Amino acid sequence: QVQLVESGGGLVQAGGSLRLSCAASGRTFSSYALGWFRQALGKEREFVSRIGWSGGSTYYADSVKGRFTISRDNVKNTVYLQMNSLKPEDTAVYYCAARTIIGGVRTTPDEYEYWGQGTQVTVSS
Repeated sequence: QVQLVESGGGLVQAGGSLRLSCAASGRTFSSYALGWFRQALGKEREFVSRIGWSGGSTYYADSVKGRFTISRDNVKNTVYLQMNSLKPEDTAVYYCAARTIIGGVRTTPDEYEYWGQGTQVTVSS
């Protein structure tokens, strides 16, 4: 079992930055991959980024590539999403997710087993 708790969301102007955090507990943190997803009002949940168990493998959606950076601290049991140059279209609830099955870069929500409660990010124009 993995428990995930996100924090760091808020209201920011376009062009600004936020850093999301996701604290994990339960299963050994360094044994699974983590992802960030987001869901805007009235839209399906979409992939944002993922990071492998060691932190050496990262992957981003085209929409955030070059603006967002995912990282993890396997001592603090926390994964981060640094979001720069934010745009109004980044407005969504952001979710942290864990995948304990080893192998591959997974970008669809149903491939992740554990989820946090989400944190709201609102970017004003």
